[in-house]
Amino acid sequence: MPNTTNFFRLDNKIAIITGASRGIGKSIAIAYAQHGAKVIVSSRKIDACQEVVNHIRTFGGEATATAANISDKSSLEDLVRFSKDTYGGVDILVCNAASNPFYGQLKDIPDAAFEKILNNNILSNHWLSSLVTPHMELRNGGSILIVSSIAGLKGTPGLGAYAISKAADMQLIRNLAIELGDKKIKVNGIAPGLIRTDFAKALWEDSKTRAHYEEKTALKRLGEPEDIAGVALFLASDASAYITGQTIVADGGITIAG
Repeated sequence: MPNTTNFFRLDNKIAIITGASRGIGKSIAIAYAQHGAKVIVSSRKIDACQEVVNHIRTFGGEATATAANISDKSSLEDLVRFSKDTYGGVDILVCNAASNPFYGQLKDIPDAAFEKILNNNILSNHWLSSLVTPHMELRNGGSILIVSSIAGLKGTPGLGAYAISKAADMQLIRNLAIELGDKKIKVNGIAPGLIRTDFAKALWEDSKTRAHYEEKTALKRLGEPEDIAGVALFLASDASAYITGQTIVADGGITIAG
């Protein structure tokens, strides 16, 4: 029987995390490092990434910072190459970075904003997944994790294009899981609810909106980045060895409350 005491360990696993300089990505990077992974902390802002790396090193974790722009395929190629050159490959990919430059009705969204959302939230995840697959094959398998959103599960006023991109991510997860399963690569996702991050600040800083979400959520609170990091750790580890093609909802119960 497997040793379940090590189910959540990521010792010597190499993890790339996009959007890792703050919020959910930062919490995932810290959790992975605490459980033994070697972490590539990536976002557009290298200084912010380095701050996360410095924090990880304070508790003896292993991490390195590098800048990458998810809208630029060549930048993502450099990111994967950096992981190979620094640590020898890739075992875990977390596609966390995303964009939402527009709030309002779909009829009003500029084409450029719509295209940016689709490119950054879907196409970049496809690019990165394709780029890491050969490295994971060489290491006898791996884990790809895409951070989606509960916005992709229902009609979402004001966030139509973002919701469309997140629904597409869930289908990308399912398709990749089918295509990569025979290579021992599992592909899963997380659909967070409202999490207290800078990305969602416009929602939770408004007292009326925040009170609404707290009342509607079964657990009567907003989510914290660490709430999502725990799910991400589970999906990257051997504890989820027989799970693929799934998107786990982590929303405190708001979608079941109606």
